[in-house]
Amino acid sequence: MHPIVEAAKGEKLLLLGNEAIVRGALEGGLRVAAAYPGTPSSEIGNLLFQIERDLPGLYFEFSTNEKVAMEVAAAAAASGLRSLTCMKHVGLNVAADALMTLAYIGVRGGMVIITADDPSCHSSQNEQDNRLYARFSGLPMLEPTTPDEARRMTAYAFELSEKLELPVILRTTTRVSHARAVVDTDELPDYSQPVKGRFEKDPRRWVPVPAVARVRHQVLLEKIREATVLADGSSWNRILGEGDFGIITSGVAVNYVLDALEELGLEGKVKVLVLGFTHPHPTGLLANFLKGIETCLVVEELEPFLEEAARLVAQERGLSTNILGKATGHLPRLYEFTPGLVKGALIRALGLEEQKPERPDLSWVPELPPRPPTLCPGCPHRETYLVVKEVLEELGEAENTIYPTDIGCYTLGLLPPIQMADYLICMGSSVGSSCGFSVATDQRIVSFIGDSTFFHAGLSPLASAVYNKHRFTLVIMDNETTAMTGHQPVPSQELRWPGLEDRPRIDLEAVVKALGVPQVVTINPYRKEEAKAAVKPILASNELGVIISKAPCILFRGRAKK
Repeated sequence: MHPIVEAAKGEKLLLLGNEAIVRGALEGGLRVAAAYPGTPSSEIGNLLFQIERDLPGLYFEFSTNEKVAMEVAAAAAASGLRSLTCMKHVGLNVAADALMTLAYIGVRGGMVIITADDPSCHSSQNEQDNRLYARFSGLPMLEPTTPDEARRMTAYAFELSEKLELPVILRTTTRVSHARAVVDTDELPDYSQPVKGRFEKDPRRWVPVPAVARVRHQVLLEKIREATVLADGSSWNRILGEGDFGIITSGVAVNYVLDALEELGLEGKVKVLVLGFTHPHPTGLLANFLKGIETCLVVEELEPFLEEAARLVAQERGLSTNILGKATGHLPRLYEFTPGLVKGALIRALGLEEQKPERPDLSWVPELPPRPPTLCPGCPHRETYLVVKEVLEELGEAENTIYPTDIGCYTLGLLPPIQMADYLICMGSSVGSSCGFSVATDQRIVSFIGDSTFFHAGLSPLASAVYNKHRFTLVIMDNETTAMTGHQPVPSQELRWPGLEDRPRIDLEAVVKALGVPQVVTINPYRKEEAKAAVKPILASNELGVIISKAPCILFRGRAKK
């Protein structure tokens, strides 16, 4: 049994923030969970997948995308069970259609939606701030500052969800998700037996046709007012220190603020409002905090979410507090913060003398060569790119070809020496954008998508391509796993993790043919000459065609055999 399950109440564990969230979810009575993997949230799903075998009272699945995962969790919560779904920040875009209406119909059992944001784009195509989704949807939101707080907040989020009958968003960032710290433990409920809920029919709530939706929107607004009162009195929001200079902060930035105050000898001399229950904004608490100070610095990563709330409260209450932050240039809207950046902002805001740390002379150290990410040695994607590139060169089309790409390991086809990635928006966009390029240009189009990404978001645009007679070649990289995020299962794989042996296999070639694609071929990219001969007619054609390049991820194959 996994240590995170074995630990008894009162034991201390050294956990990642994501692992602490899992422990907190178990302590909170989680029964159903669903996810699609995406860093920095992936460890949550991975760990739930591992421990499900030891806990008959827990159900977990890797769904084909985040929208499906949210709908699975929502139905479980509508049936009275506590549920959870987790995803990276851009995954919430995929699930947003479900999210916005789910806020109207609500839940019965507690439901937690974990969104892991990625300031500085460590593993993402943008650094959107998903706190804005809380405001957009009208849902309550919690933001932990440490792994242990993430554990406790997750358990509390189920209670808050059931009290308001709304899903609760738990928003983390990379530095909280991937920080490791000592975490306390509380008692786990009994997971020895499966638990079933019961769905009570009520079409006037659960079926949001326009007449119902209009009523449920009013209910949501009433719930937001109730949640605002809860936020004002929440123990997750606390004031530290005294003084006429104040700081409002949340998330991982709290740690940087407290460290900077300690280093500057200002502990207890500056008034700090730490916010953990950040939406709805605790307007009463903000007003009382701002009344007692002359100047306030708002320290938060990415968008001025709390800063704008503070300015609005000050304006509405006629307060003259000077609010500093992103609007005044003290802090940036770009990238994640560092302790040094926060300390520097505090020094400037307080008018202190700049403290430049002593740096050792490292001029004698030679500059290290860059180490960009690269495809693994022996990766089948390398061989696939070579097969396609050599055939296009033989056809004299290599320079005239557009290469839309997608989200996965194969995005690294962007880099030398492959350089076969020209356009990327999001999951599945390689197929949809190929449709657009086929209409807008006379160039040849060869796009690339992974097996997991194809099931996630490639089926619909490929159906559209067939129906609208678009002309391009789609290469599906079938490496039997979701490789980039940690080798999670995919519906088409033949190599299986323990516990998945009884799952049916969905054959990619059969799916593609069933959609009506006129030309389909499956190749083994390691059999190079045979593969080139097989793909040449499709690449030379002016019709829609699909090449399925089938060979297992070199790392996954080794792990699966063990």
